[in-house]
Amino acid sequence: MKSLTIGNPLKLITLFAIPLAIGLLFQQFYSLVDIRIVGSALGEIPLAAVGASTVLSDFIVGFVNYFCNGFAIVIATCFGSGNDKNLKKAVAASFITGTVLSIILTISFLIFMDPLLRILNVDASLMEISKDYLRIIILGLFFSVLYNTCAAVLRGIGDTVTPLIFLILSSLLNISLDYLFIKGLHMGVAGASIATVLSQAISAVLCMIRIIKKYPILHLSREDFSYDKTIYYDILTTGFSMGLMISLVHMGTLILQSSINSFGAYTIVAHTAARKMSHLMMMPCSFYGTALAAFTGQNYGAGEYERIRMGCISSIIAVSIWNTAWLILVWIAGRNMIGLISASTNEEVLYWGSMYLKTDICFYILCTLVCLIRNTLQGMGHSVTTIISSFLELLVKAVIAFTLAPAIGYWGIIWCEPIAWAIMLIPLIVKWFLVFGEYRLEKDGCQ
Repeated sequence: MKSLTIGNPLKLITLFAIPLAIGLLFQQFYSLVDIRIVGSALGEIPLAAVGASTVLSDFIVGFVNYFCNGFAIVIATCFGSGNDKNLKKAVAASFITGTVLSIILTISFLIFMDPLLRILNVDASLMEISKDYLRIIILGLFFSVLYNTCAAVLRGIGDTVTPLIFLILSSLLNISLDYLFIKGLHMGVAGASIATVLSQAISAVLCMIRIIKKYPILHLSREDFSYDKTIYYDILTTGFSMGLMISLVHMGTLILQSSINSFGAYTIVAHTAARKMSHLMMMPCSFYGTALAAFTGQNYGAGEYERIRMGCISSIIAVSIWNTAWLILVWIAGRNMIGLISASTNEEVLYWGSMYLKTDICFYILCTLVCLIRNTLQGMGHSVTTIISSFLELLVKAVIAFTLAPAIGYWGIIWCEPIAWAIMLIPLIVKWFLVFGEYRLEKDGCQ
Protein backbone atom coordinates (compact mmCIF):
# COMPACT_ATOMS: atom_id res chain seq x y z
CA MET A 1 0.00 0.00 0.00
CA LYS A 2 1.22 3.50 -0.79
CA SER A 3 -0.11 6.97 -0.05
CA LEU A 4 0.06 9.40 -2.98
CA THR A 5 -0.87 12.45 -0.89
CA ILE A 6 2.66 13.25 0.36
CA GLY A 7 5.81 13.91 -1.68
CA ASN A 8 6.75 15.24 -5.13
CA PRO A 9 3.73 14.72 -7.46
CA LEU A 10 5.66 13.85 -10.64
CA LYS A 11 7.98 11.48 -8.79
CA LEU A 12 5.06 9.69 -7.13
CA ILE A 13 3.07 9.48 -10.36
CA THR A 14 6.10 8.22 -12.30
CA LEU A 15 6.98 5.59 -9.70
CA PHE A 16 3.33 4.54 -9.63
CA ALA A 17 3.25 4.49 -13.44
CA ILE A 18 6.45 2.47 -14.02
CA PRO A 19 4.87 -0.92 -13.23
CA LEU A 20 1.87 0.11 -15.33
CA ALA A 21 4.26 1.00 -18.15
CA ILE A 22 6.03 -2.34 -17.97
CA GLY A 23 2.68 -4.12 -17.92
CA LEU A 24 1.40 -2.20 -20.92
CA LEU A 25 4.67 -2.84 -22.72
CA PHE A 26 4.19 -6.57 -22.27
CA GLN A 27 0.58 -6.24 -23.42
CA GLN A 28 1.59 -4.36 -26.54
CA PHE A 29 4.48 -6.74 -27.15
CA TYR A 30 2.05 -9.65 -26.97
CA SER A 31 -0.39 -7.83 -29.26
CA LEU A 32 2.33 -7.19 -31.86
CA VAL A 33 3.61 -10.76 -31.63
CA ASP A 34 0.04 -12.04 -31.96
CA ILE A 35 -0.44 -10.09 -35.19
CA ARG A 36 2.96 -11.27 -36.42
CA ILE A 37 2.16 -14.94 -35.68
CA VAL A 38 -1.26 -14.76 -37.34
CA GLY A 39 0.17 -12.95 -40.37
CA SER A 40 3.18 -15.21 -40.86
CA ALA A 41 1.50 -18.54 -40.04
CA LEU A 42 -1.94 -18.02 -41.58
CA GLY A 43 -1.47 -15.30 -44.22
CA GLU A 44 -2.96 -11.90 -44.97
CA ILE A 45 -6.61 -12.98 -45.34
CA PRO A 46 -6.94 -14.43 -41.78
CA LEU A 47 -5.02 -11.39 -40.53
CA ALA A 48 -7.50 -9.13 -42.31
CA ALA A 49 -10.37 -11.08 -40.68
CA VAL A 50 -8.86 -10.53 -37.24
CA GLY A 51 -8.19 -6.88 -38.04
CA ALA A 52 -11.73 -6.33 -39.32
CA SER A 53 -13.22 -7.66 -36.05
CA THR A 54 -10.56 -6.68 -33.52
CA VAL A 55 -12.13 -3.25 -33.19
CA LEU A 56 -15.23 -4.96 -31.73
CA SER A 57 -13.22 -7.01 -29.24
CA ASP A 58 -11.29 -3.84 -28.35
CA PHE A 59 -14.65 -2.17 -27.73
CA ILE A 60 -15.71 -4.90 -25.29
CA VAL A 61 -12.38 -5.20 -23.48
CA GLY A 62 -11.96 -1.41 -23.41
CA PHE A 63 -15.35 -0.96 -21.75
CA VAL A 64 -14.48 -3.60 -19.15
CA ASN A 65 -11.07 -2.08 -18.46
CA TYR A 66 -12.35 1.47 -18.02
CA PHE A 67 -15.41 0.39 -16.04
CA CYS A 68 -13.09 -1.40 -13.61
CA ASN A 69 -10.78 1.64 -13.51
CA GLY A 70 -13.79 3.40 -12.01
CA PHE A 71 -13.56 0.96 -9.11
CA ALA A 72 -9.97 2.09 -8.53
CA ILE A 73 -11.00 5.75 -8.24
CA VAL A 74 -13.67 5.03 -5.61
CA ILE A 75 -11.32 2.75 -3.67
CA ALA A 76 -8.51 5.33 -3.88
CA THR A 77 -10.81 8.04 -2.51
CA CYS A 78 -11.82 5.81 0.44
CA PHE A 79 -8.19 4.89 1.04
CA GLY A 80 -7.05 8.53 0.84
CA SER A 81 -9.69 9.59 3.38
CA GLY A 82 -8.56 6.85 5.80
CA ASN A 83 -12.02 5.21 6.01
CA ASP A 84 -11.23 1.47 6.20
CA LYS A 85 -14.88 0.47 6.63
CA ASN A 86 -15.92 2.16 3.40
CA LEU A 87 -12.78 0.83 1.71
CA LYS A 88 -13.84 -2.77 2.35
CA LYS A 89 -17.40 -2.05 1.27
CA ALA A 90 -16.09 -0.52 -1.96
CA VAL A 91 -13.93 -3.58 -2.63
CA ALA A 92 -16.87 -5.94 -2.05
CA ALA A 93 -19.14 -3.84 -4.26
CA SER A 94 -16.47 -3.88 -7.00
CA PHE A 95 -16.36 -7.68 -7.15
CA ILE A 96 -20.15 -8.02 -7.13
CA THR A 97 -20.58 -5.36 -9.79
CA GLY A 98 -17.81 -6.86 -11.93
CA THR A 99 -19.41 -10.33 -11.84
CA VAL A 100 -22.82 -9.01 -12.85
CA LEU A 101 -21.21 -6.90 -15.57
CA SER A 102 -19.42 -9.89 -17.12
CA ILE A 103 -22.65 -11.91 -17.28
CA ILE A 104 -24.63 -9.10 -18.92
CA LEU A 105 -21.92 -8.32 -21.48
CA THR A 106 -21.32 -11.97 -22.41
CA ILE A 107 -24.99 -12.67 -23.09
CA SER A 108 -25.52 -9.36 -24.93
CA PHE A 109 -22.58 -9.67 -27.30
CA LEU A 110 -23.22 -13.33 -28.09
CA ILE A 111 -26.76 -12.39 -29.12
CA PHE A 112 -25.78 -9.35 -31.18
CA MET A 113 -22.42 -10.48 -32.59
CA ASP A 114 -23.70 -11.27 -36.10
CA PRO A 115 -25.57 -7.97 -36.61
CA LEU A 116 -22.62 -6.00 -35.23
CA LEU A 117 -20.21 -7.64 -37.68
CA ARG A 118 -22.60 -6.86 -40.53
CA ILE A 119 -22.78 -3.23 -39.38
CA LEU A 120 -18.97 -3.21 -39.55
CA ASN A 121 -19.18 -4.23 -43.23
CA VAL A 122 -17.06 -7.31 -42.62
CA ASP A 123 -16.72 -9.03 -45.99
CA ALA A 124 -18.52 -12.36 -46.39
CA SER A 125 -15.18 -14.08 -47.08
CA LEU A 126 -13.91 -12.93 -43.66
CA MET A 127 -17.12 -13.34 -41.64
CA GLU A 128 -16.74 -16.91 -40.34
CA ILE A 129 -13.10 -16.40 -39.35
CA SER A 130 -14.00 -13.19 -37.53
CA LYS A 131 -16.86 -14.91 -35.68
CA ASP A 132 -14.60 -17.79 -34.59
CA TYR A 133 -12.16 -15.29 -33.10
CA LEU A 134 -14.75 -13.09 -31.37
CA ARG A 135 -16.95 -15.83 -29.95
CA ILE A 136 -14.18 -17.25 -27.77
CA ILE A 137 -13.06 -13.80 -26.59
CA ILE A 138 -16.63 -13.04 -25.48
CA LEU A 139 -17.10 -16.38 -23.72
CA GLY A 140 -13.93 -15.71 -21.70
CA LEU A 141 -14.97 -12.19 -20.71
CA PHE A 142 -15.52 -13.14 -17.04
CA PHE A 143 -11.79 -13.71 -16.57
CA SER A 144 -10.94 -10.35 -18.11
CA VAL A 145 -13.38 -8.66 -15.71
CA LEU A 146 -11.99 -10.60 -12.74
CA TYR A 147 -8.38 -9.63 -13.50
CA ASN A 148 -9.26 -5.97 -14.11
CA THR A 149 -11.25 -5.82 -10.86
CA CYS A 150 -8.33 -7.27 -8.90
CA ALA A 151 -5.94 -4.82 -10.57
CA ALA A 152 -8.27 -1.89 -9.84
CA VAL A 153 -8.52 -2.82 -6.16
CA LEU A 154 -4.75 -2.98 -5.85
CA ARG A 155 -4.17 0.28 -7.75
CA GLY A 156 -6.69 1.97 -5.47
CA ILE A 157 -4.50 1.25 -2.43
CA GLY A 158 -1.31 2.20 -4.28
CA ASP A 159 0.00 -1.21 -5.42
CA THR A 160 0.81 -1.47 -9.12
CA VAL A 161 3.51 -4.14 -8.75
CA THR A 162 1.26 -7.12 -8.03
CA PRO A 163 -0.94 -6.58 -11.12
CA LEU A 164 2.24 -6.15 -13.15
CA ILE A 165 3.63 -9.52 -12.08
CA PHE A 166 0.54 -11.38 -13.23
CA LEU A 167 0.16 -9.28 -16.36
CA ILE A 168 3.70 -10.23 -17.41
CA LEU A 169 2.89 -13.86 -16.66
CA SER A 170 -0.28 -13.59 -18.74
CA SER A 171 1.54 -11.97 -21.69
CA LEU A 172 4.33 -14.56 -21.77
CA LEU A 173 1.87 -17.40 -21.42
CA ASN A 174 -0.26 -15.89 -24.17
CA ILE A 175 2.64 -15.82 -26.62
CA SER A 176 3.61 -19.40 -25.79
CA LEU A 177 0.04 -20.62 -26.26
CA ASP A 178 -0.22 -18.70 -29.54
CA TYR A 179 2.68 -20.70 -30.94
CA LEU A 180 1.22 -23.94 -29.58
CA PHE A 181 -2.33 -23.46 -30.81
CA ILE A 182 -1.65 -21.69 -34.13
CA LYS A 183 1.63 -23.20 -35.34
CA GLY A 184 1.68 -26.44 -33.38
CA LEU A 185 -1.96 -27.56 -33.33
CA HIS A 186 -3.04 -25.61 -36.45
CA MET A 187 -6.16 -24.19 -34.78
CA GLY A 188 -6.26 -21.03 -36.91
CA VAL A 189 -7.39 -17.68 -35.53
CA ALA A 190 -9.48 -19.48 -32.88
CA GLY A 191 -6.18 -20.59 -31.36
CA ALA A 192 -5.21 -16.95 -30.79
CA SER A 193 -8.42 -16.19 -28.91
CA ILE A 194 -8.23 -19.41 -26.85
CA ALA A 195 -4.66 -18.49 -25.87
CA THR A 196 -5.85 -15.05 -24.73
CA VAL A 197 -8.69 -16.42 -22.59
CA LEU A 198 -6.60 -19.15 -20.93
CA SER A 199 -3.76 -16.78 -20.05
CA GLN A 200 -6.21 -14.23 -18.60
CA ALA A 201 -7.94 -16.91 -16.54
CA ILE A 202 -4.72 -18.14 -14.97
CA SER A 203 -3.54 -14.58 -14.28
CA ALA A 204 -6.86 -13.57 -12.70
CA VAL A 205 -7.01 -16.54 -10.34
CA LEU A 206 -3.40 -16.11 -9.22
CA CYS A 207 -3.93 -12.37 -8.66
CA MET A 208 -6.97 -13.11 -6.48
CA ILE A 209 -4.98 -15.59 -4.39
CA ARG A 210 -2.20 -13.01 -3.96
CA ILE A 211 -4.65 -10.38 -2.70
CA ILE A 212 -6.06 -12.79 -0.11
CA LYS A 213 -2.62 -13.76 1.18
CA LYS A 214 -0.85 -10.36 1.16
CA TYR A 215 -3.41 -7.72 2.15
CA PRO A 216 -5.30 -8.25 5.44
CA ILE A 217 -6.90 -4.82 4.94
CA LEU A 218 -8.72 -6.30 1.95
CA HIS A 219 -10.03 -9.35 3.80
CA LEU A 220 -13.80 -9.09 3.58
CA SER A 221 -16.51 -10.25 5.95
CA ARG A 222 -20.18 -10.90 5.25
CA GLU A 223 -20.99 -7.44 6.60
CA ASP A 224 -18.80 -5.83 3.89
CA PHE A 225 -21.03 -7.34 1.20
CA SER A 226 -24.16 -5.75 2.66
CA TYR A 227 -25.84 -3.20 0.43
CA ASP A 228 -24.62 0.37 0.92
CA LYS A 229 -26.51 2.82 -1.30
CA THR A 230 -23.75 5.45 -1.31
CA ILE A 231 -20.95 3.00 -2.12
CA TYR A 232 -22.87 1.31 -4.93
CA TYR A 233 -23.92 4.68 -6.32
CA ASP A 234 -20.27 5.80 -6.44
CA ILE A 235 -19.12 2.49 -7.93
CA LEU A 236 -21.80 2.41 -10.61
CA THR A 237 -21.71 6.09 -11.56
CA THR A 238 -17.91 6.19 -11.74
CA GLY A 239 -17.67 2.85 -13.52
CA PHE A 240 -20.41 3.59 -16.02
CA SER A 241 -19.15 7.10 -16.71
CA MET A 242 -15.66 5.77 -17.49
CA GLY A 243 -17.07 2.81 -19.40
CA LEU A 244 -19.42 5.08 -21.35
CA MET A 245 -16.55 7.45 -22.07
CA ILE A 246 -14.40 4.75 -23.66
CA SER A 247 -17.47 3.19 -25.32
CA LEU A 248 -18.15 6.43 -27.15
CA VAL A 249 -14.50 6.43 -28.24
CA HIS A 250 -14.74 2.84 -29.49
CA MET A 251 -18.14 3.43 -31.11
CA GLY A 252 -16.46 6.10 -33.19
CA THR A 253 -13.72 3.62 -34.05
CA LEU A 254 -16.34 1.01 -34.97
CA ILE A 255 -17.95 3.48 -37.35
CA LEU A 256 -14.57 4.24 -38.90
CA GLN A 257 -13.80 0.52 -39.19
CA SER A 258 -16.97 0.00 -41.19
CA SER A 259 -15.60 2.55 -43.66
CA ILE A 260 -12.09 1.05 -43.61
CA ASN A 261 -13.47 -2.44 -44.29
CA SER A 262 -14.83 -1.17 -47.61
CA PHE A 263 -11.32 -0.24 -48.82
CA GLY A 264 -10.16 -3.86 -49.26
CA ALA A 265 -7.99 -6.43 -47.46
CA TYR A 266 -4.63 -4.70 -47.95
CA THR A 267 -5.87 -1.42 -46.50
CA ILE A 268 -7.35 -3.32 -43.54
CA VAL A 269 -3.97 -4.99 -42.94
CA ALA A 270 -2.19 -1.62 -43.19
CA HIS A 271 -4.60 -0.01 -40.74
CA THR A 272 -4.43 -2.97 -38.33
CA ALA A 273 -0.62 -2.83 -38.26
CA ALA A 274 -0.57 0.97 -37.91
CA ARG A 275 -3.10 0.92 -35.06
CA LYS A 276 -1.07 -1.72 -33.21
CA MET A 277 2.02 0.44 -33.59
CA SER A 278 0.17 3.60 -32.52
CA HIS A 279 -1.06 1.79 -29.39
CA LEU A 280 2.58 1.18 -28.49
CA MET A 281 3.50 4.82 -29.10
CA MET A 282 0.56 6.06 -27.00
CA MET A 283 1.46 3.89 -24.03
CA PRO A 284 2.62 6.81 -21.82
CA CYS A 285 -0.78 8.47 -22.24
CA SER A 286 -2.35 5.28 -20.96
CA PHE A 287 -0.14 4.49 -17.98
CA TYR A 288 0.32 8.11 -16.88
CA GLY A 289 -3.44 8.54 -17.27
CA THR A 290 -4.17 5.51 -15.08
CA ALA A 291 -1.62 6.68 -12.51
CA LEU A 292 -3.13 10.18 -12.56
CA ALA A 293 -6.61 8.78 -11.89
CA ALA A 294 -5.36 6.99 -8.74
CA PHE A 295 -3.21 9.98 -7.72
CA THR A 296 -6.15 12.35 -8.20
CA GLY A 297 -8.54 10.04 -6.33
CA GLN A 298 -6.33 9.86 -3.24
CA ASN A 299 -5.54 13.59 -3.24
CA TYR A 300 -9.15 14.52 -3.90
CA GLY A 301 -10.14 12.46 -0.88
CA ALA A 302 -7.50 14.35 1.13
CA GLY A 303 -8.53 17.77 -0.29
CA GLU A 304 -5.15 18.42 -1.98
CA TYR A 305 -6.23 20.32 -5.12
CA GLU A 306 -2.90 22.01 -5.83
CA ARG A 307 -1.12 18.65 -5.86
CA ILE A 308 -3.66 17.42 -8.42
CA ARG A 309 -3.01 20.39 -10.71
CA MET A 310 0.76 20.07 -10.49
CA GLY A 311 0.61 16.33 -11.01
CA CYS A 312 -1.35 16.71 -14.25
CA ILE A 313 0.87 19.48 -15.68
CA SER A 314 4.12 17.68 -14.92
CA SER A 315 2.75 14.45 -16.43
CA ILE A 316 1.88 16.26 -19.67
CA ILE A 317 5.47 17.48 -19.95
CA ALA A 318 6.88 14.00 -19.29
CA VAL A 319 4.68 12.33 -21.92
CA SER A 320 5.48 15.03 -24.50
CA ILE A 321 9.18 14.13 -24.30
CA TRP A 322 8.31 10.52 -25.22
CA ASN A 323 6.13 11.73 -28.12
CA THR A 324 9.02 13.75 -29.56
CA ALA A 325 11.34 10.72 -29.58
CA TRP A 326 8.73 8.60 -31.40
CA LEU A 327 8.06 11.34 -33.95
CA ILE A 328 11.70 11.25 -35.05
CA LEU A 329 11.79 7.43 -35.19
CA VAL A 330 8.55 7.11 -37.17
CA TRP A 331 9.63 9.55 -39.85
CA ILE A 332 12.91 7.65 -40.23
CA ALA A 333 11.64 4.05 -40.14
CA GLY A 334 7.83 4.07 -40.48
CA ARG A 335 7.71 1.63 -43.42
CA ASN A 336 10.02 -0.81 -41.65
CA MET A 337 7.78 -0.75 -38.58
CA ILE A 338 4.68 -1.62 -40.61
CA GLY A 339 6.53 -4.39 -42.45
CA LEU A 340 7.82 -5.86 -39.21
CA ILE A 341 4.39 -5.95 -37.56
CA SER A 342 2.34 -7.15 -40.53
CA ALA A 343 4.91 -9.57 -41.99
CA SER A 344 3.90 -8.06 -45.34
CA THR A 345 5.98 -6.75 -48.24
CA ASN A 346 2.95 -5.47 -50.15
CA GLU A 347 3.55 -1.87 -51.25
CA GLU A 348 -0.03 -0.79 -50.50
CA VAL A 349 0.22 -2.11 -46.94
CA LEU A 350 3.58 -0.42 -46.30
CA TYR A 351 2.56 2.93 -47.83
CA TRP A 352 -0.78 3.43 -46.09
CA GLY A 353 0.41 2.05 -42.76
CA SER A 354 3.43 4.35 -42.66
CA MET A 355 1.45 7.42 -43.82
CA TYR A 356 -1.05 6.83 -41.00
CA LEU A 357 1.77 6.78 -38.44
CA LYS A 358 3.70 9.75 -39.87
CA THR A 359 0.66 12.01 -40.01
CA ASP A 360 -1.01 11.21 -36.69
CA ILE A 361 2.14 11.31 -34.58
CA CYS A 362 2.58 15.00 -35.42
CA PHE A 363 -0.58 15.66 -33.40
CA TYR A 364 0.07 13.42 -30.39
CA ILE A 365 0.31 16.47 -28.13
CA LEU A 366 -3.46 16.86 -28.58
CA CYS A 367 -4.02 13.22 -27.64
CA THR A 368 -1.78 13.67 -24.59
CA LEU A 369 -3.75 16.67 -23.36
CA VAL A 370 -7.05 14.86 -23.89
CA CYS A 371 -5.99 11.71 -22.06
CA LEU A 372 -4.30 13.27 -19.03
CA ILE A 373 -6.77 16.10 -18.42
CA ARG A 374 -9.65 13.67 -18.86
CA ASN A 375 -8.25 11.24 -16.29
CA THR A 376 -7.61 14.07 -13.85
CA LEU A 377 -11.15 15.38 -14.15
CA GLN A 378 -12.54 11.86 -13.91
CA GLY A 379 -10.58 11.28 -10.70
CA MET A 380 -12.23 14.40 -9.25
CA GLY A 381 -15.72 13.17 -10.15
CA HIS A 382 -16.36 15.45 -13.15
CA SER A 383 -17.63 12.63 -15.32
CA VAL A 384 -20.19 14.63 -17.31
CA THR A 385 -17.49 16.71 -19.01
CA THR A 386 -15.46 13.63 -19.96
CA ILE A 387 -18.56 12.01 -21.47
CA ILE A 388 -19.34 15.17 -23.48
CA SER A 389 -15.77 15.15 -24.76
CA SER A 390 -16.01 11.51 -25.81
CA PHE A 391 -19.38 12.14 -27.47
CA LEU A 392 -17.76 14.85 -29.58
CA GLU A 393 -15.14 12.33 -30.69
CA LEU A 394 -17.90 9.92 -31.70
CA LEU A 395 -19.66 12.68 -33.63
CA VAL A 396 -16.50 13.68 -35.51
CA LYS A 397 -15.65 10.09 -36.46
CA ALA A 398 -19.20 9.46 -37.67
CA VAL A 399 -19.17 12.59 -39.84
CA ILE A 400 -15.79 11.72 -41.34
CA ALA A 401 -16.73 8.06 -41.96
CA PHE A 402 -19.81 9.08 -43.93
CA THR A 403 -18.45 12.17 -45.70
CA LEU A 404 -14.68 12.69 -45.82
CA ALA A 405 -13.60 9.04 -46.15
CA PRO A 406 -15.89 8.31 -49.15
CA ALA A 407 -14.70 11.55 -50.77
CA ILE A 408 -10.91 11.24 -50.37
CA GLY A 409 -10.46 7.59 -49.37
CA TYR A 410 -8.11 6.41 -46.64
CA TRP A 411 -6.67 9.92 -46.22
CA GLY A 412 -9.98 10.76 -44.55
CA ILE A 413 -9.32 8.04 -41.98
CA ILE A 414 -5.77 9.28 -41.42
CA TRP A 415 -6.94 12.84 -40.65
CA CYS A 416 -9.87 11.73 -38.53
CA GLU A 417 -8.18 11.34 -35.15
CA PRO A 418 -6.19 14.62 -35.16
CA ILE A 419 -9.42 16.48 -35.96
CA ALA A 420 -11.31 14.56 -33.25
CA TRP A 421 -8.61 15.20 -30.63
CA ALA A 422 -8.69 18.95 -31.29
CA ILE A 423 -12.46 19.18 -30.95
CA MET A 424 -12.88 16.91 -27.92
CA LEU A 425 -10.14 18.84 -26.08
CA ILE A 426 -12.29 22.00 -25.98
CA PRO A 427 -14.74 21.02 -23.18
CA LEU A 428 -11.91 19.46 -21.15
CA ILE A 429 -9.83 22.66 -21.25
CA VAL A 430 -12.85 24.79 -20.32
CA LYS A 431 -13.71 22.54 -17.36
CA TRP A 432 -10.08 22.46 -16.23
CA PHE A 433 -9.91 26.24 -15.92
CA LEU A 434 -13.32 26.42 -14.24
CA VAL A 435 -12.41 23.80 -11.62
CA PHE A 436 -8.98 25.11 -10.70
CA GLY A 437 -10.01 28.75 -11.12
CA GLU A 438 -12.76 28.19 -8.55
CA TYR A 439 -10.30 26.46 -6.24
CA ARG A 440 -7.87 29.39 -6.45
CA LEU A 441 -10.66 31.86 -5.69
CA GLU A 442 -11.64 29.85 -2.61
CA LYS A 443 -8.01 29.62 -1.54
CA ASP A 444 -7.46 33.36 -1.96
CA GLY A 445 -10.69 34.07 -0.07
CA CYS A 446 -9.54 31.98 2.85
CA GLN A 447 -6.28 33.86 2.94
